[in-house]
Amino acid sequence: MKNLDVLAIFARVAEMRSFTQAAESLGIQKGRVSTVVRDQEKEVGATLLCRTTRTVQLTEEGRLFYSRARDLLSETEELQSMFRDVSTPLRGRLRVDMPAVLAQSVVIPALPALLDAHPELQLELSSSDRYVDLVQEGIDCVVRLGPILDETLIARPLGHLRIINAASPAYLQRFGVPASLDELVTQGHRMVHYTRNFGSRHEGWQYPAADGFHSLMLPGAIVVNSVPAYHDAGLAGLGLIQGGYSSLLPYIKRGELVEILPHLRPQPLTASFVVAHRRSLSKRVRAFMDWMEETLRTYFD
Repeated sequence: MKNLDVLAIFARVAEMRSFTQAAESLGIQKGRVSTVVRDQEKEVGATLLCRTTRTVQLTEEGRLFYSRARDLLSETEELQSMFRDVSTPLRGRLRVDMPAVLAQSVVIPALPALLDAHPELQLELSSSDRYVDLVQEGIDCVVRLGPILDETLIARPLGHLRIINAASPAYLQRFGVPASLDELVTQGHRMVHYTRNFGSRHEGWQYPAADGFHSLMLPGAIVVNSVPAYHDAGLAGLGLIQGGYSSLLPYIKRGELVEILPHLRPQPLTASFVVAHRRSLSKRVRAFMDWMEETLRTYFD
């Protein structure tokens, strides 16, 4: 068990990028943490961490070593709990990342029931629209919307999230409620444009056709590069928007947005549960994956 304790200390430093914070979270002296990591580097014959006055980062050798260390720690945890009752509450830390609007509109409101059932589960929820590095940032799992571009990751599709067309009542009062694609043009409608990188081509207004999904280019007065800003622009009446039903539903219930063209909804967005490798599927991760699938089921097409 001594070697596993060493690996656990090293992994915590790598994840928190700080000897001080790692020591505090483990309840041990910083000096012991530094000694353990230094001795580990001597034993493996490689520098695992690059230390500066401001931060601690994994070297390339450290990334490989950390990945294997996490495997061993996860496998040990699974081995120790393999004969426990499956209904035993989850315990320990779970670090998750997901899109901000998904966290705000669906996941966080549903978390009290999960955490009440598992009071010893320590959830660290990162919510952002960027692609995190699971290994470098010590993330156990992520929920991603859209295609998974990194083929080295292991992804399990959770379902296809419904996407709808919407606009604010004030906007519709000004431009009219479109009933067809033609009216999007004849009524002079405009849309809020979204892009991850300014300067790139806008995707346009997506709609279903006999041979798939096409885009209709509509004018727009504003381009944004974050989903919350995209929603806010729609709420402000700056144009039509196309967004996830799960995130727009609260606004629709309050009358702040109205769904339009329900027969011309855009292509559903694939929601995936992603881990760095199959050995990352600890009991906590598997349980959270199942919970996410059930939580999102209402919003799937």
